Amino acid sequence: MTTTAGVADELLASLSGGETPDMTGAFPHLSEERIRALAPFGARRPTQRGEVLVTEGAPDDVFYVLLSGRAAVVEGFGTAEQRIVRVHGPGRFLGELGLLTGQVAFLTTIVADPGEVLAVPMDRLRRVLLDDPAFGDEIMRVYLIRRTPTIGGGHGFRIVGSRFSPDTRRLREFATRNRLPHRFVDLESDPAAESLLRELGISPEETPIVVWRDTVLRNPGNAELAALVGQPEEAPPELSDLVVVGAGPAGLAAAVYGASEGLTTVLLDRVAAGGQAATSFRIDNYLGFPAGISGGELADRAVVQAEKFGARIAVPAEAVALVPADGHLVLRLANGSSHAARAVVVATGARNRRLKVRRLADFEESNVYYAATLLEAKLCVNDPVVVVGGGNSAGQAALFLADHAREVRLVVCERSLDENMSRYLADRIERDPRIGVYLHSEVRDLLGPPGSLEAVAVTDGAEQRTLPARELMVFIGASPCSGWLAGTLALDPGGYVLTGAAAGASRAAADDGPRALLETTLPGVFAAGDVRSGSVGRVASAVGEGAMAVRLVHEYLSGAHARNGVMA
Repeated sequence: MTTTAGVADELLASLSGGETPDMTGAFPHLSEERIRALAPFGARRPTQRGEVLVTEGAPDDVFYVLLSGRAAVVEGFGTAEQRIVRVHGPGRFLGELGLLTGQVAFLTTIVADPGEVLAVPMDRLRRVLLDDPAFGDEIMRVYLIRRTPTIGGGHGFRIVGSRFSPDTRRLREFATRNRLPHRFVDLESDPAAESLLRELGISPEETPIVVWRDTVLRNPGNAELAALVGQPEEAPPELSDLVVVGAGPAGLAAAVYGASEGLTTVLLDRVAAGGQAATSFRIDNYLGFPAGISGGELADRAVVQAEKFGARIAVPAEAVALVPADGHLVLRLANGSSHAARAVVVATGARNRRLKVRRLADFEESNVYYAATLLEAKLCVNDPVVVVGGGNSAGQAALFLADHAREVRLVVCERSLDENMSRYLADRIERDPRIGVYLHSEVRDLLGPPGSLEAVAVTDGAEQRTLPARELMVFIGASPCSGWLAGTLALDPGGYVLTGAAAGASRAAADDGPRALLETTLPGVFAAGDVRSGSVGRVASAVGEGAMAVRLVHEYLSGAHARNGVMA
């Protein structure tokens, strides 16, 4: 702990009153009974004014409970822009989601009034949470609630670049998909961008950059940005029981079940945990969540759960090849490293299909999007938006964006809204006056100068109309992320991975006998979720397949014989 009373004095001088009121349930008070139960796992110690308990940009690995005194949460502590975000009083606990995920802190917490804290190291807190699931769920719920305003409030690092730059978009997508607090400074429209670059001695041609306190990264790769927030690449174990490729619902389920059942488990994903589900603002029909759950929250909960059981999660980590070698299965990654495993679950999911329109390339880097997250919502504020698609993803996107955009128009090729969309969702859209629906229609053209979409030309066969649009959201189905497996596993004509009887009957497996339900043509390799041929494309079914795959992995590993040169 450090004391910075001199730096803090001016900041704290105007502080008056008690703690910041809790309007969201993000800052509950722990009961005396709970504090007594925690006490044997930590240490009580006095605090002094100006003492730094949590440092922005540094690992946060202690769970603090305020016993007396007050603490102030500060953005930009020690800089000219420092400001107090909130104040905590006795009984509240400090920290945010990074305390559970291993990320660094995105805000600083200092002692405003001297008192006493209970400091519980994270390794001991994890034992408490394992023994008391109800308390663990409360901590998780609170930290998830705290993360949302941290993201929306523009805390954390800054991404400075042009919204038309592919690398800027890549960094913003990585930060948003991983739910990292950050702020975008647009070279095209933000008046502060030019003065910031001049202050840093950086030309516009050198952007995008990432700025956080004293650190400046010039056009960093995703792995470099991940390391900045406390997600560095780790050396893999020499040999894992199970490597799961893809951290969507199927992959996360496989990692949770694999690790919880004693398998040394590694989970890899190219961009972020959650897959396509994480781009959904709300999943209303997932079992056990009658009020719905956002895809991001579902992913965050699953990540913490997987890590609780000991799974190692590597993001970003892109698999580019899978080969049998030395009696094992070896996954080669884009960064040149590799992971060896006794069994593999492929859960790489699918990517949204692109529109087949003439001028797509003129707008794809600037105005066309394939997700509806907070990132896209911020871009759509007060703009006209067109959403294309007739499935649940398109419907959820239209409803979410209607809260931000000036107007939303939903273009659907089906003749009725509930042909491929859940009836409850179609009903909500039909009742929402902010959403215009165009049935039996398709996009014919995109209008406007390159990089600045103005309208979308739509036809229903008999009539063509022009719909104003600054942003175009596309949800017209998906293609499997299986290109890296071509020539290694048998795929169906659509590129989906063959499993079970279909895999056993394929030419590639003609001499290898029958296959387990989710097993591919390569023994020891299983597929689950949207990448698998025959998958039904629902979050619940993907989770079920991920869990089932682990059961089949156990059966495979328990065999004492070698199949196709791969030892069980």
